[in-house]
Amino acid sequence: MYLCYYTYPGGSHHSPAVAPTLTAAPQAATIPVTEPLLVPATQATLPHQTGLPTLTSQFPLTVCRKRTSDDLMSQSPMVTNGTSPPHLSGSDNEAKKVKLEQSSANGPSRVVHIRSLPPDCTEADVVQLGLPYGKMSNVLLLKQKNQAFLEFLDEQAAVTMVSFHQQNPAQIRMRSVYVQFSNHKELKTDQANSFQNATAQAALQAASAVMGGPTEDGQKRTTLRIIVEHLVYPVGIEVLYQIFSKFGKVLKMIIFTKNNSFQALIQMSDPVAANAAKLSLDGQNIYNGCCTLRIDYSKLNNLNVKYNNDKSRDFTNPNLPSGDPGLDQAMPFGAQVSQMSSYGVPSPMGAARLMTLNAAAAAGNAVLLVSNLDEQKVTPDALFTLFGVYGDVHRVKILFNKKDNALVQMAEPHQAQLAIAHLDKVKVWGKSIRVTQSKHTLVQMPKEGQPQDAGLTKDFTNSPLHRFKRPGSKNCQNIFPPSTVLHLSNIPPNIEEDFITEAFQEHGQVKAFKFFPKDRKMALIQMASVDEAVTALIAMHNYPLSDTNHLRVSFSKSTI
Repeated sequence: MYLCYYTYPGGSHHSPAVAPTLTAAPQAATIPVTEPLLVPATQATLPHQTGLPTLTSQFPLTVCRKRTSDDLMSQSPMVTNGTSPPHLSGSDNEAKKVKLEQSSANGPSRVVHIRSLPPDCTEADVVQLGLPYGKMSNVLLLKQKNQAFLEFLDEQAAVTMVSFHQQNPAQIRMRSVYVQFSNHKELKTDQANSFQNATAQAALQAASAVMGGPTEDGQKRTTLRIIVEHLVYPVGIEVLYQIFSKFGKVLKMIIFTKNNSFQALIQMSDPVAANAAKLSLDGQNIYNGCCTLRIDYSKLNNLNVKYNNDKSRDFTNPNLPSGDPGLDQAMPFGAQVSQMSSYGVPSPMGAARLMTLNAAAAAGNAVLLVSNLDEQKVTPDALFTLFGVYGDVHRVKILFNKKDNALVQMAEPHQAQLAIAHLDKVKVWGKSIRVTQSKHTLVQMPKEGQPQDAGLTKDFTNSPLHRFKRPGSKNCQNIFPPSTVLHLSNIPPNIEEDFITEAFQEHGQVKAFKFFPKDRKMALIQMASVDEAVTALIAMHNYPLSDTNHLRVSFSKSTI
């Protein structure tokens, strides 16, 4: 299946920048995180001249292949529009052989010959150039020769195009190209190369839709509702902006958690951009094997955004307050993005850096600063257990002169970002902790010969309690924000409900308990509040139930 996407000129993705990338996930921690496949649309200028056929709205056009759900992020460092096959050597690249009916070289023709194309030109770029002049019936791109043939249904449309561009040089991807009549009256292509034929037909169908075709009522809407399932890696405003801006200008965005699921509302600039994003991204994974997008239209026509922070953003108004005086320090990268221009559109340099807070704001740094802790209760082991829910903790240091602050070093940067996303502002021992990126890149252990720090620094690198050290672990598919319901596992068969509930009641009020009907090794337990559930998880994870069974505790999205 092939989809064609349209965006208004001036959208955030028209800058000829290197496609933004996401920091790779660790090889040892299951799922690799790589760069997006979505490719910025090209910027082009369509002619405006009296007497020429024009569109009510002129859309630059990009054709992308429909990706499988595990292919939303590509491993390739070089990203193309997805419409050309891999480069082959010599004439082998012209696998799509051309059969042209010869005729007079001097007279007008329905077939237009375009020369001096940029190397990254696609069939969509060629079709876009012919869009204002009339309906097109075929297109052929010869990448090795930097040439293309464009066939119109009507000869007069070709005449109009050639005549105009004799006086006004045409451009594709910011490069001047030459437009002339072909020596051939008709364009025929060999069906052997189905891939190129398919991309050519997709480009032509997209052009036909733009020039006027039936539209569904849903396509008139501009606001999308997104639910992210299997949230293994953090997803925030900047990550969603990076993805959805490939399809058009993103105006506003709000993210929130509802029924223990991550959701977002995204207002696009026009219905075409919203529909293209929905068709392309619904059911796709942001990262391989996880963070699945479920997209539908929202009933809201306009989002009311009052603050620019990590929960909401108006990209048309970067001067809105954050609503939290301490937030700017916690998310400096997001603030920089929103201030890049009056529309929140990154500059060419900024586009390459558009990784920001949630995906790779501090690429390579896995150390977190945790503040506002209860210094009477905090220990390295407690922080190891809590932050270990979202990644493998290697080292913890409680600051000697400020014991309500600690440094937590995760195994990988993306795990640190995941901890920020889920634990920042969560109540732990009755106090709302703050979790931010640290300026330190490593937690130092006390050197030999130096006074010990009274156990405030601890190395957990080789701990057997890491949840994510085994690639493909099911733990990666069951990462949820703190909740009142906890998931219990590794329960021996002789342990009864009363024994477990009595142990948990030492850390808060137990509201409900339920064994899994088909597997008594697992159970759900509900505490009276999230704060109590967090405290119970810290205390009860790895709790000995027998000589060989230690309880495993994690947050759950289920209800009892």
